[in-house]
Amino acid sequence: MMGLRRRRILALGAAALGGGMLPAWAQSNNRGVARVLPSLSGPDVALTIAHTTWPIGRRTGHAVTINGTIPGPLLRLRQGQNVRLAVTNRLDEETSIHWHGVLLPFQMDGVPGVSFPGIKPGETFVYEFPVKHAGTFWYHSHSGLQEQMGHYGPLILEPAGADPVAYDREHVVVLADFSFMHPHTIFSRLKQQPGVFNFQKQTLASLLAGKDLPLKDRLMWAKMRMDPTDISDVTGAAYTFLINGHAPEDNWTALFKPGERVRLRFVNAAAMTTFNVRIPGMTMTVVQADGEDVRPVDAEEFQIGVAETYDVIIRPDDKAYTLVAEAVDRSGMGVATLAPREGMVAAVPPLRERPILTMKDMGMDMGSLGAMNEGPMAGMDHSKMQGMDHGSMPGMENGAMPGMDHGSMDMRDPKNAPQVKMGPGVQTISPMPKDRLGEPGLGLENVGHKVLVYTDLVALRPNPDTREPTRSMEIHLTGNMERFMWSFDGLKFSEVKAPITFRTNERVRVTLVNDSMMAHPIHLHGHFFELVTGNTGHHPRKHTINVAPGGKVTFDLTADAPGDWAFHCHLLYHMHAGMFQVVSVRPLAGDAL
Repeated sequence: MMGLRRRRILALGAAALGGGMLPAWAQSNNRGVARVLPSLSGPDVALTIAHTTWPIGRRTGHAVTINGTIPGPLLRLRQGQNVRLAVTNRLDEETSIHWHGVLLPFQMDGVPGVSFPGIKPGETFVYEFPVKHAGTFWYHSHSGLQEQMGHYGPLILEPAGADPVAYDREHVVVLADFSFMHPHTIFSRLKQQPGVFNFQKQTLASLLAGKDLPLKDRLMWAKMRMDPTDISDVTGAAYTFLINGHAPEDNWTALFKPGERVRLRFVNAAAMTTFNVRIPGMTMTVVQADGEDVRPVDAEEFQIGVAETYDVIIRPDDKAYTLVAEAVDRSGMGVATLAPREGMVAAVPPLRERPILTMKDMGMDMGSLGAMNEGPMAGMDHSKMQGMDHGSMPGMENGAMPGMDHGSMDMRDPKNAPQVKMGPGVQTISPMPKDRLGEPGLGLENVGHKVLVYTDLVALRPNPDTREPTRSMEIHLTGNMERFMWSFDGLKFSEVKAPITFRTNERVRVTLVNDSMMAHPIHLHGHFFELVTGNTGHHPRKHTINVAPGGKVTFDLTADAPGDWAFHCHLLYHMHAGMFQVVSVRPLAGDAL
């Protein structure tokens, strides 16, 4: 009976693929699968969104797939061509596809209620646009929580001329998280109980073993009703971490010939997971970030936020390597193999010790004042922090640190962010936010090898617009981790009265301030922006930036794409909870488009 059921599942998948058997890479009973993703190209592409029963590891789950697969087909388009992508909806609910990072007319951007009405059940919508640029991108649903269920796929825009990156072979590596729990159930549990999926909290045993924080620090965090182990909202307790749709036990394998220059195109298509990527024993040369070429820079590891992409070049020897995509909270990992022949494996490293948040992650970097440079809370006289014990927001509003400007150190002082609407959805305001672009990312500070940082990225070509900004603006990333409320400037999307407006082609300097203790990958549709890193004229151009907890990021934006564009946190449940806005780019009367 089980065999008949298995064959029926495969037959359904084959029908969705248009005939034939489900490919070997999609069968979870193949250990060490070594197949490329299905690929589509040309001026006319047909995609079908449907419900599918999908094998994940040794189980099967309900998925929303594109052409019957997770991830969806690899789309290869060429710079300079016009493309028509006919998307048919076989679901019983509205769907959509957003072409993440792709520059196109806003009507083709694929955000229901912002740029188009969505694709109703049984309908087909044709996206049509010219391919203006080249690079590694991806596509995904912008409807409900379908992205969590498998509605995503990789997209490569080939350059019209010679590629500045030399390589002999390439592999696309799509990182993702999958849960057998329905995404609406996940969201409901996040709203009901803080840290519901965090199974790595501090315990009495860890206290007695001298691990994590000492008792006095734990008591202080408890008074603030904050958890220094709250790294990821959804963890390996609910997730299986996938590489190209495969669980770790599948051992998806990418083949190569020894000595080849192999290009790995990494896409983080996860709903909620930041990954730390490394190939033990291998140096990676980063050559592209978010589809934009950068000057080659070597690293042994990099952190990739949700919705970011990185391209790297490796030169493997005649042996197998393990590719590790470790969740930032170290609750699990995606695993694959790079090998010269099928069937080869390499050692899989154990999960590393999970990180723990510090005062810097609260936006209180006391290291510059000589207070906390020895570790979490080190050097602080905790007996003088009675101001943290209060009811409305366990913070520091009654005089956090004698001898300092109490107002500036108050974690709910509205003077630190006058534009933020204070309320139950704003748990903290960072008193001392810091530019953290030069830091390697949470948990990677002392790994003993080179970790890529944003300030390592230098645009290969000169920035297209080097004008000085004519105005500046500051946007605060706000939230309440206990109540799972997320917003910009204290307003969730349903409370916003007007969009963020830019004049066509104006140059604006935008600073994002993260007032929460969780990193937020912020994505602006329809545009690239230049991270202000000090590499004047060659600032890295990105469409998504992971803003560290308690940190701030500054970028320069040329608003050169008229229309209405989504601007949001790419953590799916944060966006769903309200961390979403609309950016409206409009000409003034008499201006040319």
